Amino acid sequence: MSALALSVLLSLVSAVAYAGGAIVQEQVAVSHPDEQYAPLRRPSWWAAVALNGLGGLLHVVALAYGPLSLVQPLGALTIVFALPMAALFVGRRAGATAWRGAIMATVGLAGLLSLVGASDAQSLGTAQRVFAGLVTAAAVVALMIAGRAAHRHPVVRSVLLATASGIAFGMSSVFTKTVAVDWSDGITTTDLPSLAAIGALATAGLMLSQASYRGAGLAAPLATLTVVNPVVAAAVGITMFGETFRYGTTGTALALSCGVVAAGGLILLTTERIQRTHAEAEPAPAEQDEVFLPAPAEAPADALVREGVLVEQVAALRDELLAAPRAVLADGLPAGHPTPGAEPPTYYGPFYGAAYIPVPVLDRHRTRVKS
Repeated sequence: MSALALSVLLSLVSAVAYAGGAIVQEQVAVSHPDEQYAPLRRPSWWAAVALNGLGGLLHVVALAYGPLSLVQPLGALTIVFALPMAALFVGRRAGATAWRGAIMATVGLAGLLSLVGASDAQSLGTAQRVFAGLVTAAAVVALMIAGRAAHRHPVVRSVLLATASGIAFGMSSVFTKTVAVDWSDGITTTDLPSLAAIGALATAGLMLSQASYRGAGLAAPLATLTVVNPVVAAAVGITMFGETFRYGTTGTALALSCGVVAAGGLILLTTERIQRTHAEAEPAPAEQDEVFLPAPAEAPADALVREGVLVEQVAALRDELLAAPRAVLADGLPAGHPTPGAEPPTYYGPFYGAAYIPVPVLDRHRTRVKS
């Protein structure tokens, strides 16, 4: 097997190992949401750490056998491998939007990294290392504070923490390259601060990546981390190591276009996860027990006849009471009092076929009694 083919194979296995580590981290975040940064007591989390370590080791070995312009783009296949692996092993299926976003992010990142030209190996000065370390620490802390402030929006919080993790991992790669260049001339004590920075940044990146998977799924944080990590390293390489894009102005324009494609893929992944979160947050309609009410029984015809007779009897009784001789009722009434029956009395009804019910009528011509 040629060195180039071995480099490609190692890069693919490295991407699979990174994807497996990300899936395990996401499952740990789901099963233990109270331990968001470093669930040290969970064996599964240490398995994720081992998978990430294996992926990093294979990536370094692949760089020893193949060019950076080939190995780095292949590392972007992590998100593409992670989606089918998650569906196969943990039953987490991704929608069409997530697949489009993952492919766009991978293609854009691969195109961007393939356009970065190689340069002579060079290291960073002491002042440059201090400046890079301070800027990195400030950016990571700021993103952590922003992620804490966005705790009510899990996807936004996840993307912020994944960005911080990508910055930490990217700058860890930068310091690793610096130390590797210094070691070509021999190991010195001046490299100890850089080694400490590598350990701190790698640990911070691992913990932040673990926290980014809590409540946000797999695709959005993993894609953000996969894109931010090499982009930060490439940006530092261009600004501090003298690296440039290939093909001059045309290559720079193509690199910017690839960056836009990768950013569009991240937006699709984030949007898909936000929509899924809202759909899961909507409460399902409560299932109510069906209550079967008995159908109203139809009244028989003879009952209707009896009801009609009863109404007619009440109406006849009312007319009989109101049709008393006026003279008899008027004998005991004072002068000027209206004769009963002169004005029709006021009745309420009828309501739903009920009989008229007379109510007492106030007499406006009553004689005022003085004490």
